[in-house]
Amino acid sequence: MTTKSKQFIFWAPRILTILFAIFISMFAFDVFGENGGFWKTMLAFLIHLIPTFIIIITLIIAWKKEWVGTVLFLGLSVWYIIMAYGKFPLMTYVLICGPMILIAVLFLISWIYRKEVREHLI
Repeated sequence: MTTKSKQFIFWAPRILTILFAIFISMFAFDVFGENGGFWKTMLAFLIHLIPTFIIIITLIIAWKKEWVGTVLFLGLSVWYIIMAYGKFPLMTYVLICGPMILIAVLFLISWIYRKEVREHLI
């Protein structure tokens, strides 16, 4: 395995998770279009950021324990499908669950090759 592939295996799921958290955060900004006053808008904004906080907490856990990240991201993906079933068009599920499944697979690969990747990074 080359140095570049080891770096990719380590960093890809982590960077994609950060980008996914930013993507999910963008949906929280819709509360600023409502006319609810400052505190009501801030509370709504924080509530809309809960999925982002969950993704960030999952990333913190997965950073060291890749197998746990795999299970958590797959679990979040299934949970979203169950909770939102029938409410949105298919593309919504693809845009939300697709990246989480990809991240889960990348964390799984990172866990499988953990020893090789870690000894190169140290």
